[in-house]
Amino acid sequence: MKLKIIFMGTPSFAVPILEALIKNYDVVLVVSQPDRMKDKKGNLLPTATKELALKHNINVLQPEKLKDATDIILNTDADIIITCAYGQFVPEVLLNHFKYKAINVHGSLLPKLRGGAPIHWALINGFSETGITIMYMDKKMDAGDIIAQEKIKILDTDNLDSLYEKLSILGRELLLKTIPLIIDNKIKPIKQDDNLVTYGLNIKKEEEKIDFNKPATCVFNLIRGLSSNPGSYCIYDNKRLKIYSATILDEKADDDPGVISYLDKDGIIVNCQDKKIKILDIKLEGKKRCLVKDYLNGIKKEELIGRKLY
Repeated sequence: MKLKIIFMGTPSFAVPILEALIKNYDVVLVVSQPDRMKDKKGNLLPTATKELALKHNINVLQPEKLKDATDIILNTDADIIITCAYGQFVPEVLLNHFKYKAINVHGSLLPKLRGGAPIHWALINGFSETGITIMYMDKKMDAGDIIAQEKIKILDTDNLDSLYEKLSILGRELLLKTIPLIIDNKIKPIKQDDNLVTYGLNIKKEEEKIDFNKPATCVFNLIRGLSSNPGSYCIYDNKRLKIYSATILDEKADDDPGVISYLDKDGIIVNCQDKKIKILDIKLEGKKRCLVKDYLNGIKKEELIGRKLY
């Protein structure tokens, strides 16, 4: 008999994991957050995991509050709950109900970066490595005993999109190696050290704003840590300017933070606290996203130099 799985997950990050579970085991139910994204016509779009589940004729639950669906889940013929980027707390009554309990695939090296945005914060904080943790679920957020972990280097060229994809694949591979060990009772769980706990909570609106008074490294890490969703931003000419890509220049700041120093063929060079950064990819409020080299073709370049980004 194949392992029967209830899978809880919502965004594209969880899709490679769900695909692998469908291929190798028996996914009897998928639980996702409700559909909230809309297309240009205002029609609701299915979540990434819902779309995949429906392609395979798997039943999908989308409760606003998971506690309202506990009876349905408790009465589902399953062996284990596996969660990945679901987005809600799992009620305690579900955690130990099934034969192999409930496990979670989390995008950090716990106990570092507990919470809903660990990949964002690994980049924003300038970490040199991160990874995937598979753990037994606990009533506290991301606090359960560790089953397995695997590290990955964070490259200078990584941004949120690239690291998101790498960790999604790493999570899939680690989970496929770990499930047989759980079934064969070969797991020796490790308790998390509470003294090492840090948090990577969901990004707040005010945390998306760039502060050019900080060192260039901090500005660069914020930009790549939020690229491309939700995107960091500053204010230019009383409009929101989203910045999706930048590089740090080995040039000392020569004016106040936020002041545009000069332009080159493909970038806007801006002063930070210590050095300059070159902005490469933007979206000005009311306009389409574009590379800076294309944006510069349509404006009077001399009007930019000396202006300030706030």
